Amino acid sequence: MDAEDAVLTKYGLRRKEEIWRAQTLLRNFRRQARNLLAASGPQAERETRQLISRLQSLGLVGEKATLDDVLGLTVDKLLERRLQTIVHRKGLAHSMLQARQLITHGHIAIAGRRVNVPSYLVPVKEEALIGYASGKSFLGSKPEDSGASERANISPEVAMENLDSAVTKSSNEEGEN
Repeated sequence: MDAEDAVLTKYGLRRKEEIWRAQTLLRNFRRQARNLLAASGPQAERETRQLISRLQSLGLVGEKATLDDVLGLTVDKLLERRLQTIVHRKGLAHSMLQARQLITHGHIAIAGRRVNVPSYLVPVKEEALIGYASGKSFLGSKPEDSGASERANISPEVAMENLDSAVTKSSNEEGEN
């Protein structure tokens, strides 16, 4: 249980069910690899190539991977490929929890399409396309607000600095009261 709690904290997960889902997915990959190791023939070779190709596209195994590499996969390796983790690692969010919040609120897009599922497993080819969604203001203002159009056109870095300064300002005001 302590190990699960450490994983929860490390990856900013909301509940242990998310760990269990990753374990189930990993278990299915391993079971398929074990079955393919025991099988022989052209069908087994074709399925082996398909499994390894899928895992390579997800970035879970290397270029010259074998079924033994599939059996060596860990939950950490799988959790590293989640959108939430990649957003944090790319520096689009200050913490795992902030990354989760940005994703669920629709501030993150992949190739211009908003993705609001933190557990989305990001293929390697989409990793470079992750960024802030266009037209989203991090300050939470509505479009009919005066000045909202100017805030929507600022760069994501400036938006994050504005957000940080607003949080600092509100915490300073609370400290004075």
